[in-house]
Amino acid sequence: MVVLAGRPNVGKSTFFNRLLHRRRAITDSTPGLTRDPVAAGALIAGKPVLLIDTGGFKLDRETPDSPESQLDSLVVARTLRTIERADLVVLILAAGELTPEDEEFIGLLRPLRDKLVVAVNKTEGGRLLAETWNLMRFGFDRVYPISAEHGDNVGELAGAIAEKLADCVASAVPTSAPAVPAIRLSILGKPNTGKSTLSNRLCAEAASIVSDIPGTTRDVIEGHFEWKGVDFAVMDTAGIRRKSHVSENIEYYSVNRAIKTMDEADIVIHLIDAIEGFSVQDKKIAALACGKGRGLIFALNKWDLMPGMKNTFDAARDSIHFFFGQMKYVPVLPLSSKNGEGVGDILNTAVKMFEQLNRFTETSKFNDFLERAQAESPPPSGPQSRFKIKYGVQVSANPVIFRLFVSRSAAFTAAYHSYICNKIRKDLSYSMIPVTLEIRSSGGEKRRLQ
Repeated sequence: MVVLAGRPNVGKSTFFNRLLHRRRAITDSTPGLTRDPVAAGALIAGKPVLLIDTGGFKLDRETPDSPESQLDSLVVARTLRTIERADLVVLILAAGELTPEDEEFIGLLRPLRDKLVVAVNKTEGGRLLAETWNLMRFGFDRVYPISAEHGDNVGELAGAIAEKLADCVASAVPTSAPAVPAIRLSILGKPNTGKSTLSNRLCAEAASIVSDIPGTTRDVIEGHFEWKGVDFAVMDTAGIRRKSHVSENIEYYSVNRAIKTMDEADIVIHLIDAIEGFSVQDKKIAALACGKGRGLIFALNKWDLMPGMKNTFDAARDSIHFFFGQMKYVPVLPLSSKNGEGVGDILNTAVKMFEQLNRFTETSKFNDFLERAQAESPPPSGPQSRFKIKYGVQVSANPVIFRLFVSRSAAFTAAYHSYICNKIRKDLSYSMIPVTLEIRSSGGEKRRLQ
């Protein structure tokens, strides 16, 4: 475990991305951008490591009792706990910008001298090298001038990290992939709906900082856990607000990263605040998930705060099914991320949903189904609306896609599409997931319906 540490705005996230050779952590000139530790596997000079970017070590508190200052304290505490677990700490300083926070942090890291490597960032083109070498007065064996943005001397620093790790005993790594892949969950929803609280409960650790301040989570925070012998990976994401309410670049990037997790997930757990209810933004989130063919679970969080009247949940579920229209197949479950009520039901549902997402129906069985479906409810027979389904085949699982070859694709109506999809869910055991139909005709026309 290699941890990148330092005060805000010294370039930790830029260096993190440089070592990964991809943009994993959000970078911006705004100080204090990173809050939760962001982890990713990396190769450093050929050595496999778990690389962790941490929040900045910040001491300045203009208003100590303000929510923002309390959040800063949480970030610092999380950074220090992560450092304690590290095999190696890369302290990143900024050339020519030594501050009281830097000196305080250096003092705190003094007992960790044997597992410390010091990098001085922003020395591109050889600038401020004299000031960089002067940092040796703090008792460092060596300092490494680098430019995280431009890549100057990063290779030399990577070699030093690998050499320092030479005597570390790595954790056991499986020699082959598990027979059953982990179920990947993405937790999405509007700000302050309890996403980080749920993620922390699932992973049995405080991986994400929890605060009453909306928008606390910025990066995608990944965790892993096992439940009833099943492996899960979970992605905690930033809250998604309407575009008109997003005014900062940071939030724009955070929201884009959150939405992108749908591409990596099997199932989206869509948290809805049971007290505030749902909104048009919730509808857009759900539509995006279903449009990508992902499994979707509506979790009514903070249900422990709802009145305990009879049929309260039935009324809430019916209201959601009415509001979300064509998504009546999506499970709706009550949840309390705070005390854990309902978590087991959600994971049970996720396991069943994952099985449906990966189910593959044989072509002969599917065509027998199509014959029965057309016999029970024949396609329109008017002169302009007549068509016939000739045959079909499942072309994909997770997402589930069926391809239908018809006589006239343009005549395949939305109503008949809904009928076929509902029959597929009912008769072929795809009851909880979105189903996509690709419609093709002998004339070469193609349509994709969901």
